[in-house]
Amino acid sequence: MATILNFVVWLVVAALVIWIVSRLKLGLTVSGFGAAIIAALAIAVVTAVIVWLLGLLGIAAGAGIVGGIVGLIIAAVVLLLADRFVPGMQVKGFTGAIIAAIAIAVVSWIVLWLLSLIGIVPTM
Repeated sequence: MATILNFVVWLVVAALVIWIVSRLKLGLTVSGFGAAIIAALAIAVVTAVIVWLLGLLGIAAGAGIVGGIVGLIIAAVVLLLADRFVPGMQVKGFTGAIIAAIAIAVVSWIVLWLLSLIGIVPTM
């Protein structure tokens, strides 16, 4: 039961982050919170598939500045691929995907920090 609750909390937090970034008009738009939930699920699935494929090829993002750049590019590609599957979600090209990926990382950090202040730590 705790696993299901963790998943639901994670999904709501991820959707909230996507919805916030969408409202900031930073390269990603969603038509509403329902689309943000579907986008969060699609992004999670696409990320899992890409990480799995990269693992099969023996490619790892690594650490440091190069790892950060590779991770950012992977996140942008994930957003562009998810855009193809999610009705109500639109990414404005590769540059928009890069900006949205950075915004998602920053907003996620802020939201998770705020949630940790009240004792909620979603895990996935």
